[in-house]
Amino acid sequence: MGIAVKAGLIGAGAVGAVVLAPVALGAAGFTSVGIAAGSIAAKMMSAAAIANGGGVAAGSVVAVLQSAGAAGLSGAATAAVASVGGAVGWLTSLLIPSSKKNDDDDDDSNDDGNDDGKMNKNK
Repeated sequence: MGIAVKAGLIGAGAVGAVVLAPVALGAAGFTSVGIAAGSIAAKMMSAAAIANGGGVAAGSVVAVLQSAGAAGLSGAATAAVASVGGAVGWLTSLLIPSSKKNDDDDDDSNDDGNDDGKMNKNK
């Protein structure tokens, strides 16, 4: 795989994560007008409130996600999401097999098994 393809996958992962993060937050129930009733966000908020004796702690996962859902991602959060997306793009590039052709179909008994075009003279 060429460097351009790998860079493209990393870039696509970073951009895709930044674009889709607000969509995912909204789908989970973290909206600009608050937490949607009956959503995953509502269940998370209920569990957090029970665990904290009736309120959601400032800085908790639920509070941070609600803040992002209401106001959008901050610069730091955007950078973090883009970094994770880029890492996913890079990992995806590792899963795509190389298009390099193997030249192992010749009948040369001196072939050392490497695809370097050289013969093994030590046989």
